[in-house]
Amino acid sequence: MKSKINIKKLDEKAVIPTYGTEYSAGVDLYSVSDEEITIKAHETVMIKTGLAMEIPVGYAGFIFARSGLASKKGLAPANKVGVVDADYRGEIMVALHNHTNEDKTIEAHERIAQMVIMPFLRADFMQVSELSDTVRGAGGFGSTGQK
Repeated sequence: MKSKINIKKLDEKAVIPTYGTEYSAGVDLYSVSDEEITIKAHETVMIKTGLAMEIPVGYAGFIFARSGLASKKGLAPANKVGVVDADYRGEIMVALHNHTNEDKTIEAHERIAQMVIMPFLRADFMQVSELSDTVRGAGGFGSTGQK
């Protein structure tokens, strides 16, 4: 299933997001910087993409780590998952955090994160005095077993 997303380059050097394969769920986001960016150990740096987009109403862009960048360099979004709302029209940026004890470098125009555009549900919360029963009930962390 495909949909058209309006995208605006805020910087002429910005790279339009790309899918790595035909069936990729996430689109790769690129750094707009022409220079290397060093992220010191345990530091978070805002990485600009130079792009703004018009996500359809009822959807949001969820920004996740790129698995290779996270596993090989220890770099991942500081907020774990970023959310780009449908009414946001500013520049998409990624707060990239260095989880290692060494300085790491992002190359010029390197892929820095991936974004998946997904539908979401807006809820009307109804206060009630009782909730329906389930087999699980109020069982929380670890309540469904250990292996």
